Amino acid sequence: MTASIPSRLAAALAALCALIALHSQAAAEDWIALADEHMIELEDFTFDTGETLPSITMHALTLGTPRRNEDGEIENAVMLLHGTGGQASSLLRPRFGDAMFGPGQPLDISRFYIISPSNLGHGKSSKPSDGLRAAFPRYDYDDMVRAQYRMLNEGFDVEGLEMVLGTSMGCMHSFVWGPTYPGFVDKYVALACNAVEIAGRNRLMRQMVIDGYRSDPAYDGGDYADPADLIVGQAIRRDILLMAGSNPYRQAAELPTRASVEQYYAAARDSFAANPVDPNDTIYQFDASRDYNPAARLHEITSPVLWINSADDFINPPSLGNPAALASTMPNARFVLIPPSAETYGHGTHSRPNLWMDELQQFLEANP
Repeated sequence: MTASIPSRLAAALAALCALIALHSQAAAEDWIALADEHMIELEDFTFDTGETLPSITMHALTLGTPRRNEDGEIENAVMLLHGTGGQASSLLRPRFGDAMFGPGQPLDISRFYIISPSNLGHGKSSKPSDGLRAAFPRYDYDDMVRAQYRMLNEGFDVEGLEMVLGTSMGCMHSFVWGPTYPGFVDKYVALACNAVEIAGRNRLMRQMVIDGYRSDPAYDGGDYADPADLIVGQAIRRDILLMAGSNPYRQAAELPTRASVEQYYAAARDSFAANPVDPNDTIYQFDASRDYNPAARLHEITSPVLWINSADDFINPPSLGNPAALASTMPNARFVLIPPSAETYGHGTHSRPNLWMDELQQFLEANP
């Protein structure tokens, strides 16, 4: 029996709520309630631009207990890296954590010490909206990875990681980590990204969001009074995210009529309007990838790598950049492309472990 249009619309609205949750600061439940919270100050932080701050703060959530070897080194630490606009809680939500952190699961917290930071410019970590606004140093991915490294060393006494698992931006950070800190990470799981310069439609999409805010009459050079006042900028971000996070197969099934699409979009407008993001923070987040282009150094990543993309990913279409060929330049990497279907979630497939769990389990068995 085929689903009715109301039930399809309900499913589409549920997917919309999930998308908004990915890009909002709303609190999550379950695994987050079990997590310990850390605020780590890193003194004298220098950015790639040459700018400095007397200190920055890195926020992180942890699950599990650190285990030390006979030399006193923590040997069971795993770092989770969220995507653009996310925060420490992004990969601790039930749809991800329920498949990953329980007894016998890949990141069983009775065995592993899970460290999930809010990356520089995100969540409760240092960011423009803390006070400097558009005068905040213009950080890039190298700065963000350096902040992660110092956080691990100075805040957690971690001198090596069992694994880095990153989604979207966190996936790209994996390809920065490998050549920058060789030997620090035993293995990488990179989900939903590419390893080439952010150009073409990907950069165009980011530039639309950036310019949408900067050209908004209420932006005022970054000194706006209320993020919600930037109606044009917030609307452009909303529409970009609705398209970039979509799966055409799922949407065709869930929104089969003009009326259902109009209802869905009306609900989206209301939901995004109720959850405005900070424009300066968002501009910095979308611009941080401007210098990213790790392709030429991928061969330096000797740790095992599992790289998974989705064929229905609007941001990383399968023919762009030839990730399979790029993966072959790494000595110990496997690239997997998930075929499109009504079961996948486009770019958001990265946070649905049921869709790539078999590959992950095979990878972990081959690289214990």
